[in-house]
Amino acid sequence: MSISGHCQPPSSSLPPVRSLRSATEDQITSALHNLQALYCPLRLPVTLTRGKQSAPATAHADSGYVSEDEEVTDEGVSDTEEALAALRADEFERTLAVGWLTTLIARADELPFASEDSQSRIIDEAASILASFSDFADHEADEALTRDFSFPVSAALGEEKPIQARLNDAPLSGTDHTDVGLQSWGASIILSGLLCIAPGRFGLHRLPKDASIIELGAGTGLVSLTLGQLMPRLSLTQPSILATDYHPAVLENLRANITTNFGCQPDSSAPVKTMLLDWSAPPASLHSTASMLVAADVVYAPEHAAWLRDCAADLLAPDGVFWLVVTVRKDGKFEGIPGTAEAAFADGKCPKRGDGHVLRIVEKEMLEKRRGVGRGDESGYMLFKIMWE
Repeated sequence: MSISGHCQPPSSSLPPVRSLRSATEDQITSALHNLQALYCPLRLPVTLTRGKQSAPATAHADSGYVSEDEEVTDEGVSDTEEALAALRADEFERTLAVGWLTTLIARADELPFASEDSQSRIIDEAASILASFSDFADHEADEALTRDFSFPVSAALGEEKPIQARLNDAPLSGTDHTDVGLQSWGASIILSGLLCIAPGRFGLHRLPKDASIIELGAGTGLVSLTLGQLMPRLSLTQPSILATDYHPAVLENLRANITTNFGCQPDSSAPVKTMLLDWSAPPASLHSTASMLVAADVVYAPEHAAWLRDCAADLLAPDGVFWLVVTVRKDGKFEGIPGTAEAAFADGKCPKRGDGHVLRIVEKEMLEKRRGVGRGDESGYMLFKIMWE
């Protein structure tokens, strides 16, 4: 039985170990992709591909286990999400998957792959999924990490007290896991620091008093929490700040961080609210409302940049601005990601409004990596300013 037509339990989707030699390469590849979607998804939902170009078969996309006709609770948790979470935690299914992957790797030389490249690719994929189980076990054993951030503010604000934030960060368990949003990444730290030290650079003084600020892929919420403390210091009426993400676990942690920093629940008097947001289906209530959009380190594949672009076009007000920070990694599978963001806004691909205005990148700037900030594979951050022209 499949969950929402996507992920299937290993017990019903894996070719039997005893008949691996007779399994086709396509069958093995399909089984691996099912395991990737089940145990190693990114936080971006595969529902984003509805009506758009589908992700390549090798993309680490989420399982898409929320369907359009599905019941979702007030906390943003659907019945199938609960079923998928239960499947991921099922010890029998996990043990079966581990045994199958181990056997596949051990017998790879005996299997009829089309080429050595195919064999190498399949072994790499199997090993990556297998490693995720160890990461998951380590993650369960580790305790959450409390991190304190302090950002100096612009002297123009007339006070020296820095903006401070305390966040709960879960230990990283791998770049392909759904819990990636539980970690504060380097891009969000760099962007938060810049907002505090140079608010004029981002036009914060010029935002209308009833401004709406929306963060896409907020994760731990560092950028939104920073803005929630910074904006009142600019002598502006507190704008509406909405921190959005897709996965319920990330949103739960985000709400806890809001409570920690503001002493109240995000659904009450806190300056930062939260919302579950699927980039493929922004709610009508947010259409063309955002005076400012922000997003930091949410692009990991060309498809993500395109989905983000279309979502931004739906949310951004005619005179709004979208600040996007993309992490630069010079090695590994995420090399060249900033280029995918630029390609998404190439001529002919940019969304266009009825009045002829086109959503474009109007400025870009390379931000240096700071010592002690971000992961070792990060070499810098590309800041994009995106507006209707």
